[in-house]
Amino acid sequence: MPWEKRFDVDQARQKAMETFWSHGYDATSIQDLLDATGIQRGSFYDTFTSKRQLLLDALKQYDATKRRVFLNEARRAGSPKERVAWFFRRVVEESTGTNGRRGCFVVNCALEIAPRDREVAEIINRYFEEIEHFFRSAIDEGKKSGEIPPRVQSRATSHALLGLLLGIRVLSRSSAAHAAIEAIAKQAVALLD
Repeated sequence: MPWEKRFDVDQARQKAMETFWSHGYDATSIQDLLDATGIQRGSFYDTFTSKRQLLLDALKQYDATKRRVFLNEARRAGSPKERVAWFFRRVVEESTGTNGRRGCFVVNCALEIAPRDREVAEIINRYFEEIEHFFRSAIDEGKKSGEIPPRVQSRATSHALLGLLLGIRVLSRSSAAHAAIEAIAKQAVALLD
C-alpha cells in the first residue's frame, strides 16, 4: 500500500519559496526548509528529492502564482502606454512596500544562482524574455495606434525597459530612496514619448 502524504505539497513549496526569497538559496539550509514547511526529512526528500529541485519547483510555482498573474493584469491595464506605466507603478509599489527589501524572487535567483546553474539561468532567461516581449508588444501596438511615436525603437526600448525594471528590483534590496525608485520608473515610461 503506497504511503500517503500528510501535508499539502503546494503549500510546502510556497513556504520554501518564501524562505529562499527571504534568506537566499545558499543561506537556506535543509533544516531551515524543514522548519518552514513543517515536514519531516524523509518526506522532504521523498517529495522534493533535493534543495535544488525544490528551488526549481519554487521558481515554477512563483511563475504560475505571481509573475504570470502580474503580467496578465498588466495586459489588461488600458492602452499600450498605460500598460507599461501600470507595470512600473506596481513594481514601485512592491519595491518600496513592506517586503521591498527582499527584492524580487526571480531577480534574486538571477543574481545568486543563475551564474553557476545553467537550468536556473534558462528558466530565468525565459521569464525575462517574456517580460521583454510584453514591453515590445505594447510598444509595437502603441506605434500602430499612434500613442507611441514611430521614432521609438521597439527592440532597443524593450531592452532598456527590462534593464530599468531589473535595476529597480536590485536597488530596492539596498533600501534606495523611494524618490529614486519612482524617478527610474518615470524615466522608463518617458522612453515611450
